[in-house]
Amino acid sequence: MHTLTRDDIEQAAREVYKVMPATAQYAWPLLAERLGCTVWVKHENHTPTGAFKVRGGITFMHWLKQAHPEVKGIVSATRGNHGQSVALAATAVGLRALIVVPLGNSVEKNNAMRGFGGEVVEFGRDFDEAREEAARLAQAHGLYLVPPFHGELVKGVATYALELFSAAPDLHTVYVPIGCGSGICAVIAARDALGLDTQVVGVVSTEAAAAKLSFEAGSLCETPSANTFADGLAVRKPIPEAFERYRTGAARIVAVSEEQIAEAMRVYYTDTHNLAEGAGAAALAALMQEQGAMAGRKVGVILSGGNVDRSVYAKVIG
Repeated sequence: MHTLTRDDIEQAAREVYKVMPATAQYAWPLLAERLGCTVWVKHENHTPTGAFKVRGGITFMHWLKQAHPEVKGIVSATRGNHGQSVALAATAVGLRALIVVPLGNSVEKNNAMRGFGGEVVEFGRDFDEAREEAARLAQAHGLYLVPPFHGELVKGVATYALELFSAAPDLHTVYVPIGCGSGICAVIAARDALGLDTQVVGVVSTEAAAAKLSFEAGSLCETPSANTFADGLAVRKPIPEAFERYRTGAARIVAVSEEQIAEAMRVYYTDTHNLAEGAGAAALAALMQEQGAMAGRKVGVILSGGNVDRSVYAKVIG
């Protein structure tokens, strides 16, 4: 995967903006009051799929149609947001989209994927098992396997970072949640393409800390489980290609607990009246954990998505 230039990201943005407008980034006054620093929130909860992933889906399908015109359909594994993204983008370019989710996956995310034109298959006990099934189905049905991490996905996702850095170029630190890694790699790529010295801090769940363990060990580590209600963070083993990027490009990785994530979801609601899913609130949770060190600084947090089931949200807010 080559290093992205500003031109690469601007070109990707032109593709993305055919499907959706840029999202907002706001410096919310009540968050500043609460945390003692300027907090710029990047609102990726306001995309057509309610999460940042749609950007990568758009650029990936655009690339796929050009590079592999013979492809008739795609298959991919997801816990939801990546699946909505590829379902929307594949359907838009006339490709069949088969999406594999683990058993017991979010009902509302499954419904949304079907709404965007995807065929949803439930298989396996977690994301990693769903990934193996997706690879098998690709072989069996002659479908193109869309990976959870790919240069074209990162390029599309980097468009949100370009928007954020263009609006607020003097950020000291940006906190980004880590699932499979396209978000943090995109922020690092955009920062480097723009020549900024912003620190990029990854955020994981204490219950799915493989990326943090790997970062600190300097080599890939796997966890036996990834049982977090923040499904966007529920990954047992890092994607090697992504790890290579954030291993060198991130300042550090912070782990936040289930309760810290839930508290950040409540804070988003009270201070900004925005709905954040667990992974979407993780960056704010990490800033809340480190607020002493960030006092008086300008900080960015990525609100990566707002796709949380009503029953889960009711419990958190209650």
